[in-house]
Amino acid sequence: MSSKVLRSAITGVGGYLPETIVTNDDLAKFVDTTDEWIRERTGIHQRHKAADDQGVSDLATEAAVRALAAAGRSASEIDLIIVATTTADLTFPSVASMVQRKIGAPIGVAFDVQAVCSGFVYAFAVADGFVARGMSKCALVIGAETMTRLMDWEDRGTCVLFGDGAGAVVLEPIEGEGTTADRGLLGFALRCDGTKQDMLYVDGGPSTTGTVGKLRMQGNQVFKHAVINISEAVVAAAEVAGVDVQSVDWFIPHQANQRILAGVANRLGIDEHKVIATVAQHANTSAASIPLAMDQAIRDGRIKPGQLLLMEAMGGGLTWGACVVRL
Repeated sequence: MSSKVLRSAITGVGGYLPETIVTNDDLAKFVDTTDEWIRERTGIHQRHKAADDQGVSDLATEAAVRALAAAGRSASEIDLIIVATTTADLTFPSVASMVQRKIGAPIGVAFDVQAVCSGFVYAFAVADGFVARGMSKCALVIGAETMTRLMDWEDRGTCVLFGDGAGAVVLEPIEGEGTTADRGLLGFALRCDGTKQDMLYVDGGPSTTGTVGKLRMQGNQVFKHAVINISEAVVAAAEVAGVDVQSVDWFIPHQANQRILAGVANRLGIDEHKVIATVAQHANTSAASIPLAMDQAIRDGRIKPGQLLLMEAMGGGLTWGACVVRL
């Protein structure tokens, strides 16, 4: 027998990509690489790059404004802001507090979540702890990154992979019947294995080098762990949600690499036509990639209200996770 439950429902989605587009050919002018080499190994054709005077809070703010418009809400109604980012404007305060100020939201809860590429999935799950308990009536969950600022432009194995952008969702509590037909977050699974730090990290920080540092990655190792670990988390999240993985309408993976997207979908038995892929145009925007992909697929009419969405990601830490949401 079902009982009434509160769910965290997505009521609006917004995305923002900086104006400057950097193609593979553009990179080849100063990096030892080629368009063919990048496309073959990653599926990436281009990426967006933030302007010199754009902080990640600016990208996050623009995405937030668009998500609020899509939800038909105003900043005055927001009582919770969580920003998933690994490229904050300043060591402190949080990007979330800057977004609060820039959109004109009232005093409320605002903080950042740091789980690198898994950040949006982590932030969504954290926000659910407020929204589904009735402690937040209108929340913003944002994934925003300026990953190009962390690149070592002499390391052709990593600098070609990343781009800048932001995506946001508005979450509101909606009463459901306690079944898989409910709107909102139905289940999630989060993971971290700190012993794998050396596979993907930045070699600097406030308490070590006093510098921002540059991104370092063992690409082959990350690929191997990504396909296996993400698949496990997806199955776990689907089990919590009470749905079959194959029954989802759309698979929205973190946009790291076209091969990883295909590998995970294949391992899970998900039809390739259900996979939302934006990696070719956006490259890896870390915590921003899932909401950006969702925003694009909503705007082009693929994703529709009532459909079942499966999201997953893996990032430095290593962190990874998945969630199942009915729009």
